[in-house]
Amino acid sequence: MESAASGTPLFFFVSPEIGAVTSGSVSVRVNTRLSHFSISLSGTIMEMQAVNSMSYEQFIDVFGNVIEKFPLIAAAVWTKRPFPSVSALEQNFADFIDSLPRSGKEGILRCHPDLAGRDLLRGTLSLESQAEQNQAGLTILTAGQRSQLSELNAAYKNKFHFPFVICARMNDRESITHHLRSRIRNSSEQELQISIKEVLKICHLRLLDIIRPAVHSIKL
Repeated sequence: MESAASGTPLFFFVSPEIGAVTSGSVSVRVNTRLSHFSISLSGTIMEMQAVNSMSYEQFIDVFGNVIEKFPLIAAAVWTKRPFPSVSALEQNFADFIDSLPRSGKEGILRCHPDLAGRDLLRGTLSLESQAEQNQAGLTILTAGQRSQLSELNAAYKNKFHFPFVICARMNDRESITHHLRSRIRNSSEQELQISIKEVLKICHLRLLDIIRPAVHSIKL
């Protein structure tokens, strides 16, 4: 770990290539093949200066999947620039989701893949979802475990009409199965609220993957 105060480059994980963004002393360059960008900075304010300097297209490329497969939210958040901090950026995502009617919130949930489901088997998960399900141990299930989770997912979707959403990075296979069994007993309103909270947890971690406070940044 190196201090940003030293002026050495710090690296952050991001999504597809957007080229280079330069604002004052801040330089951002994205590399698709390595899936990272580097920023020379002296602290969190400089990090946000780089974010605030992004064009609409660049912002969507970088932040478009912090809410799974819902880049329109990032498009709306971009209009709220400048963001004084990562927390302020995150709050704008949360505020937009909170402002949606029930149908909009359910639409967000329906963009999420089933855990250990068809997309995982076909290799069609987003890069973020693939990494999250892998971290939770969902990519190494036995046939019996996969069948059990598939049955629970189907029962859940049959009741609520949207997939079971949980922050996989904060759980493992056992706790995911436990929460799925427990939450299926909730009312539709309870489950909508819980699921949106899980979406926000996922958003939080994905944002930190992109922009980490300087004191926690690690050079790769």
